[in-house]
Amino acid sequence: MRSDETKVADTRGQFLQVLRDGRELNDAAWANGRILLSNRRIVLAGTGGKRMFPLAAIGRVGGRFDVNQRVATVSDYLALQFDGGENVILVAPAEYEAFEMDLYDALLSSTKFLIRHPAVEGGVVQNTEWEPGRVKTEADSVSLATVSGTFVEIRLDDIGDTDMGRRTVREEQREVIEVEHSDDGTSVQTYISGPERAVGILRSLLRIGDEQTETSLDLSQQDKQVLMALYSGVSPFDIPSFLGIDVDQVEELFVRLIDHDVVDEVRVRHEVELNARGRSIAADAIDEQGAEM
Repeated sequence: MRSDETKVADTRGQFLQVLRDGRELNDAAWANGRILLSNRRIVLAGTGGKRMFPLAAIGRVGGRFDVNQRVATVSDYLALQFDGGENVILVAPAEYEAFEMDLYDALLSSTKFLIRHPAVEGGVVQNTEWEPGRVKTEADSVSLATVSGTFVEIRLDDIGDTDMGRRTVREEQREVIEVEHSDDGTSVQTYISGPERAVGILRSLLRIGDEQTETSLDLSQQDKQVLMALYSGVSPFDIPSFLGIDVDQVEELFVRLIDHDVVDEVRVRHEVELNARGRSIAADAIDEQGAEM
């Protein structure tokens, strides 16, 4: 290793190439071996030899490439895409989740991002400025630190929604990640921009949490009214008077929403708060309501 190269992870696992120059390799088979990750490259060493890939050449992480049944039987693998997706290597480390987060951290930690936090708080757009910052990937969260000392922790299991959009960032139109999460119990959106490649990789990481909250629950209009009220900052104790519903009926609604895992119970009879899934549903309901007006 070079003097400026640091080992990040060293594990056993499986790997194979499924796309070469845009052509699917339908006869691809998993090879067993050692997977070494540094802050500069990933090394795959098996009985057939050693292959090295610089991290800077990885354009995207993610996607399923089940070119045959042997590949499809492995549920957890990382798809490393090179050359605009023309070449794809699959890596299935033994300690998948730990290696996945190590890989994202190695890909993102040296990148300079621009961060706006909170861009939206409680559904209200905030007059905050874009600040330079860095991203650090932890075991179950993404941490953002800006040059002014602002620290933002986004837990992957607390992400309600992740969108991409083009916004004006310091007088320039750029791709921006808009991630919804909570901050001290309040729904906020944090905006993140940066180099196109890094933004794409960061979004694929945040989507891991986003996908955990996606749901197609069959909720009643009254259920959605409760969620929208909580999302807007109404105290659970004020829901009956706010919506004109009996206290006992609200209690029944809370129990049903707890069972649907869209609110978390804080204490019995009955204080609740929206979780990531609930915030996502509430935001969608508010958007639907606005579209009908």
